[in-house]
Amino acid sequence: MTNNDKRNILKDKSFKFANRIIKLYMYLSKNNDSYILNKQLLLCGTSVGAMVRESKNAESKLDFIHKPSIAQKECDETMYWLELLNDNKFITETQFKSIYSDAEELLKIIKSAILTTKSSIRK
Repeated sequence: MTNNDKRNILKDKSFKFANRIIKLYMYLSKNNDSYILNKQLLLCGTSVGAMVRESKNAESKLDFIHKPSIAQKECDETMYWLELLNDNKFITETQFKSIYSDAEELLKIIKSAILTTKSSIRK
């Protein structure tokens, strides 16, 4: 799989993930009072895809690494908020497992894209 293929998969998956986050935010906003948690989840969960999209227009390989590195942090933060929502019973275990596994998969792809680009710089 080429780095370009990874970028396309990453772009598609991060966009779908952002849509899931938006739907979860809307659901949570209607069904509970965890406004701060909901908002944090929305901000970092949609930021992953935004950073991936920005990397498409990177000015250099180092710039390309920087944007997904931010996406990686945002994805990990999203996982943190999901864990809090789950531990405090704002979402069901089924909801949690479903979206959390998407976040884990997305995080692995981001890390792989970063490592692949870093390795191409060293050559």
